[in-house]
Order: sequence, then structure tokens, then C-alpha cells
Amino acid sequence: MATKDPTAVERANLLNMAKLSIKGLIESALSFGRTLDSDYPPLQQFFVVMEHCLKHGLKVRKSFLSYNKTIWGPLELVEKLYPEAEEIGASVRDLPGLKTPLGRARAWLRLALMQKKMADYLRCLIIQRDLLSEFYEYHALMMEEEGAVIVGLLVGLNVIDANLCVKGEDLDSQVGVIDFSMYLKNEEDIENERDVQIAAILDQKNYVEELNRQLNSTVSSLHSRVDSLEKSNTKLIEELAIAKNNIIKLQEENHQLRSENKLILMKTQQHLEVTKVDVETELQTYKHSRQGLDEMYNEARRQLRDESQLRQDVENELAVQVSMKHEIELAMKLLEKDIHEKQDTLIGLRQQLEEVKAINIEMYQKLQGSEDGLKEKNEIIARLEEKTNKITAAMRQLEQRLQQAEKAQMEAEDEDKKYLQECQSKSDSLQKQISQKEKQLVQLETDLKIEKEWRQTLQEDLQKEKDALSHLRNETQQIISLKKEFLNIQDENQQLKKIYHEQEQALQELGNKLSESKLKIEDIKEANKALQGLVWLKDKEATHCKLCEKEFSLSKRKHHCRNCGEIFCNACSDNELPLPSSPKPVRVCDSCHALLIQRCSSNLP
Repeated sequence: MATKDPTAVERANLLNMAKLSIKGLIESALSFGRTLDSDYPPLQQFFVVMEHCLKHGLKVRKSFLSYNKTIWGPLELVEKLYPEAEEIGASVRDLPGLKTPLGRARAWLRLALMQKKMADYLRCLIIQRDLLSEFYEYHALMMEEEGAVIVGLLVGLNVIDANLCVKGEDLDSQVGVIDFSMYLKNEEDIENERDVQIAAILDQKNYVEELNRQLNSTVSSLHSRVDSLEKSNTKLIEELAIAKNNIIKLQEENHQLRSENKLILMKTQQHLEVTKVDVETELQTYKHSRQGLDEMYNEARRQLRDESQLRQDVENELAVQVSMKHEIELAMKLLEKDIHEKQDTLIGLRQQLEEVKAINIEMYQKLQGSEDGLKEKNEIIARLEEKTNKITAAMRQLEQRLQQAEKAQMEAEDEDKKYLQECQSKSDSLQKQISQKEKQLVQLETDLKIEKEWRQTLQEDLQKEKDALSHLRNETQQIISLKKEFLNIQDENQQLKKIYHEQEQALQELGNKLSESKLKIEDIKEANKALQGLVWLKDKEATHCKLCEKEFSLSKRKHHCRNCGEIFCNACSDNELPLPSSPKPVRVCDSCHALLIQRCSSNLP
């Protein structure tokens, strides 16, 4: 058989010893459950093994008095490669009790372990093999692959919290001897450890199964709530369809109102034409009347001017109404476009409702304008009534004058019988005047009949317009009630959306919890010994957060602190730290987080 290289055998032995010491130190530290001090035996053996690993293949330097073989030289080199290591080097040089380079190297290793950067520092050394060749032989452990493996194993020591007092120890005169009895175990011890591990794993399995059951129950309840929300959403969609149908009905009613407005405009134009004809007839009659009726003619002209002004006002109002109609038609076209484009979204409905509000406002303004028109027409009717009263007064005056003339004629006949011949001409002229007056009376009676008919037609139109106004008011009240119902539906929809978003967030958190629970099973297996000592508070017993005292809900979930076992909300337990019970960072409450940080800061020199 070929003989093995003794240096390779030494490297393999040192690597195995490093694995055993690091593994034993991590397991014992996690089971110990608190910070380690310098008297802890596994920690002492770890430093001895590291000292042997660093000494392997170290070159011997000759001096005038003796040979020098120390590991302080390569450790001093770390300060140049890694600037953060300057603090450790300076603190080691300032220690008063250290006299030898070996004591300084031992103090350096202890400080690096407390800072949890030993793996980083040694990795810088292994990468720079050209510089290490000045201190180590080519077959040394730090120059081969075994050194890189040991540096990788040292990363696991970042879980350990150590509080080592370097000032009081005598590091110069310590003798580094490896105690193999710590790593040799009997079969009974191994079986006992396996039984303990199996029991812890079973407990963890039961705990995880209970968690899964609770999560399944919450998921089923959330599914039922989602179904109820879907049903409510379908109801809301149906109600929205009903609202759309109501909007279509309102549009049809608006079209009807437009047609009615057109009819009203036609009627008003016809009335204006009739009034023009009446005015012309009155002018012709007043032109043929006597000079005593000139004042009435002037008053009629004034009335014509007033009526022409009223006509102009009415025409202006008609133009305004026509422009309002055009605007309403444009708005209705825009509404139809918006309805066709945005039927599937609630945002489209809101915009449509805003436009409907604008149309309602315009319709209300239109109603006000029509009411003003009615008032003006009432004023016109009052003026016409005044005009008729004046005409009746004029008729009475004419009748009185006729009676006076007849009396005068009788007196003239009685007194002036002698002067019949002379007065025949005068009587003929008076008869002519009387005939003319009778003709004027007939014409005035016809005018009065025409005015009465026109007044009756105006009253009928006024009644129709009042009916239309009452109908429009009822429609506006219906629109206002529909608006209130739609606002209530919007509020309910927003509340349902909020509930739906909260439940979606809860479902996402539950999904994340389920995915994280699978990953945490391995962490729980590694931290089985520490979990035996913790007393977990049951979820049913906790209804409020212990720190902020807020009640738990679907959006405010429950979380266990891995250090104290109490239940907190997400805001009070969003910290993660590596505990002695688990090498990976786990969830910790705010109070435990502050205490652990204080301990770490107090452990640092």
C-alpha cells in the first residue's frame, strides 16, 4: 500500500477536530441559552483547536537569541487587508498584561469571536496567499483547501453571543492541549440524545399540525366571506343595471320635455302673431276714430311698444332656451358616449352621475326660467286686463256722450222747432257721427270678444304650463331620491371594497404564513431543545396585543415572540434577531429586541 502524506493526514485531523469543536460549541451554546463566558469548556477547546490550526505549517523565524514561531504575524496582516480590524489590533496592543506575541494572538481571537467577524477576517487572509507564503509553508493548512473549509464553518459562530474578559486572564502562559474526551460519547448517551431529539421533534410536529388546523379553519372562513362578498357584488351589479335603466328612462323623459318645449315655443310664436294681427286691427280702428280717441291711440302705441319689448324679451328667452337645449343635447350625447364606454366600471358611473347632476341643475334653471316666463305672461295678462278695463271705461264714456247728445237733440227739437230747416243740416251731421260711433262700438265689441278668446287661450296655456311644471317638479324629486339611493349604494360599495381589500390582505398574509411555516419547520427542528423550555401562549387566550393593547382582527394578525412566547401584533413584533435557540434570525417583540441589543452592546468591550 502507498503511504499517505503525513502533512495531509495532519490537515485532515485538524479539519475534523475543527468541525467537531465548532459543532459542539454551537449545540451546547444553543442548549445553554445565554451568553458564554471564558470559563465555558467547549469555548476553551475551540480556541485551542483554532490555535493548532493557525500554527500548522508556520515558518520558523530565526533571531539572535532563539527561534520564533508565532501566529501573531499573519493576524497582524489582517489590519492592512481589512480596515475594520484596526480597532481589534489597537485594543490588543493596549492591553497591559500581554507580553508575548502568542498572548496577543489569543486575545485577538477572543475579540474577533465577540465581534462575530472571525470568519470575515480569516477569509481576507486566505484570499491573499502571496502574503501568507511569507509566514506559512506551502503544505500548511491555511494555504490549502482545508483552511477555506474551516473559514466557512466559522460563519456559524455568528449565532453565539460571548462575553469574554480579556484583561484579567493570563493568556501568555496558557498551554493549549486538546481534550478529546469531550468529543467521545458512549452509545447510551447517543441513544438518550436521539430519544430527546425525537420527543422534541414530535412536540414540534404536533404544534405545527395545530397551527395548520387553525390556518385551515381561518382559510375556510375567509372563503365563505369571499363567497358572501361575491354575492353582494352581484347584487350591486344588478342594482347598477337598474340605475342605468332609470338613467335611460330619465333621458327619454328629457326628450319628451324637449318636444314639449318645442310645442310651447310654437304656441307662443302663434300667440305673438295673433297679437300682431290684433294690434294692426286696433291701429286701423283707432286711425278712423275721432280726435277724442287720440289719447287712447297714444296709449295703445305705448302698449305696443311695451308688448314689442316683451316680445323681444320672450325671443331672447327663447334664444337662451334654444342654446340651453343645444347644450343639453351636447351633454346628452356626451352622456350616451360615457354610458357606452364606461358601463363596466364604477368610475364611469360616478362621471355619469356628475353629468346627470349638471343636467338636473340645468333643468332646474330651465324650470326657474319657465317660472319667470310664466310670471311675465301673468304680467302681460294683467296688462291686457287693464287695457280691457280702459276700453270698457272708454265705451262707458262714449255711451254717456251719446246719452248727452240724445238729450241735447231732444232739447234742440223741443226748443228749436221753429229752426228745423236750419238745424236739419246739423242733425244730418249728428246722425252721421252717431252712425260712425255705432260702427266704432261694433268694432270695439268685436275687439273685446277677440281679447276675451285670447285671454281664455292664455289661461288654458297657463294651466298646461303649470301642469308641466308640477310634472317636472315630481321628476326632479324622483331624480333627487334616485341620487340619494345611488350615493347610499356607493357608500355601501366602498365599505364592501374596504372589507374585500382587508380580507385579501389577510389571505395574502395567511399564504405567506403557510409558506413561511414550511420553511420554519427546519428551523424549529434545529431549535428543538430551546423550545422545550418556552411556554407558548395559546392563540385563543390572547385577544389583545400585550404592548399596544389593540384588539386582534383579520387585518391585525397574531404573532408569537420566539424569545418570551407571548403574542403581539405585527407592528409590535416586526423585529428579527438570531437567538441562542436558532441560528437564523427569528421574530422577536420590541421589548425582547431592546433587551437583546442591550446585552450585545454590554458584551462588547
